[in-house]
Amino acid sequence: MTFVRLGGVAHHVVVDGAGPVCVLAAGLGMSWFDWDPVVPLLAPHRTVVRFDRPGHGLSQPAAVPPTAAGEAHRIAALLDALGLDRAPATVVGHSIAGFHAEAFARLHPTRTAALVLLDSSVEERPPRLPRLLRRTAPQLARALGATLSAAGVPAALGPAARALSVRGSSRRRPDPSPPELVRRVYRTSRVLRGTLDENARYGAVAAELLVLRERAPLPPGLPVTVLAAPDGSARWERRQRALARRLGARYEAAEPSGHLVMLDRPDAVARAVLRVEG
Repeated sequence: MTFVRLGGVAHHVVVDGAGPVCVLAAGLGMSWFDWDPVVPLLAPHRTVVRFDRPGHGLSQPAAVPPTAAGEAHRIAALLDALGLDRAPATVVGHSIAGFHAEAFARLHPTRTAALVLLDSSVEERPPRLPRLLRRTAPQLARALGATLSAAGVPAALGPAARALSVRGSSRRRPDPSPPELVRRVYRTSRVLRGTLDENARYGAVAAELLVLRERAPLPPGLPVTVLAAPDGSARWERRQRALARRLGARYEAAEPSGHLVMLDRPDAVARAVLRVEG
């Protein structure tokens, strides 16, 4: 466990194993320890890098609002800081981090060995908010976070909210994460604010990725896997299959599994990564 300063922000990073590099990027509001079930399956074969985005896990709050390009460059800067820049990396993006992982592959093609989108967010037509709301949404999110934090909501309800989220997104009962780490992370106002901030920018990041798809093609022959968790939703499966077709990717369904595939089916995640030769 270490901290790397990028853009003036201390990022919490955990590196395990040895071999070709694999970066695990978690979804909205999630932390490094959510990948714990996957790491033992990968570490004998890969150098596994887990990190907390600003305002997540143990990382400091963000200095600037998130963007698709900014998150892609964050991954590149993190690998540089760790001295893991000599060979391309496999990047795994879960949920909203699927946007970030795909952006990395498009903006840093020579540094990408493979791309795994793990029940990734999909926005074929990101919602177009009124211009005023687009401009003010981040400020409103930060104001809400400050108000809730001042009222002591994270300290009182943070771990319980985390437990409800996992219960609704996973087949694991109860949350398998260490309770002491859950309390350490989710009782903080930092994580509440970071989650609200990313959520407020969700539509803008999705729209930015659509533009990147037109301007920055994926490297020819890049191995791409869309590993989805339909969990009985035909509509979600159609959208995930459509994403795979658009990216020329291999489609797989992790079943049975909820949205938190890394908790429910770590074996499927590991297979998707290890299928790519290092």
